[in-house]
Amino acid sequence: MSEQQNIRFSDAFFVKSAAKLAQCPNEILSEVAFAGRSNAGKSSALNCLTENRKLARTSKTPGRTQLINYFQLGEAPLALVDLPGYGFAKVPVAMKNAWQKELAGYLEKREALCGLVLLMDIRHPLKEFDEAMLQWAADSEMPVHILLTKADKLKRGPAKSTLLKVRKATARKDGGVSVQVFSSLSGDGLPELRKVLRAWLLPQPDTQDSEKGTNSEPNPGKETSGDGF
Repeated sequence: MSEQQNIRFSDAFFVKSAAKLAQCPNEILSEVAFAGRSNAGKSSALNCLTENRKLARTSKTPGRTQLINYFQLGEAPLALVDLPGYGFAKVPVAMKNAWQKELAGYLEKREALCGLVLLMDIRHPLKEFDEAMLQWAADSEMPVHILLTKADKLKRGPAKSTLLKVRKATARKDGGVSVQVFSSLSGDGLPELRKVLRAWLLPQPDTQDSEKGTNSEPNPGKETSGDGF
């Protein structure tokens, strides 16, 4: 896959929406899922990452994403996956429960899944479902990269304080969690996010351990200096 070493995120295009695990595309060999509460800014982050404001639908109404949406990265069998926003509003309880079951099935059984980007509003991090997602990832030894979104809403001092607090609270023995601040509005933190995604989607033979979140290699989410400030 040497020709894919330089992933062009701007080449991302919509492939399909899946209502259940069985409908996920078989041609995708490696994918990273984006998950977060309905108001965490998931669609905006994906649009910023790919430099395409129309790639993922954004709305002032939380919970518009209720399908597993696939965006392939050019010709490579690699994809970014936009998961349903958990806790989404104005959805019947029965439908919400059904979606949570499908989401759990995807997270547990999707073999192409190589990492989870967990988005949290920097002003309201580590809510109940965030904790549940982190516990699932720890149990599955799945690497997680936390994006503390909407960093432009806080001043530098409080933002850094929250970053350090979340890092401390989410530290895993296997080193499988990295954390950064991010702003879709200003693009702050974008290079760091892209570096993490490249390391997950295109792991090198001698860095397989770091792909799983071990401490044999530096965590890609912590290699850049400045922590997004």
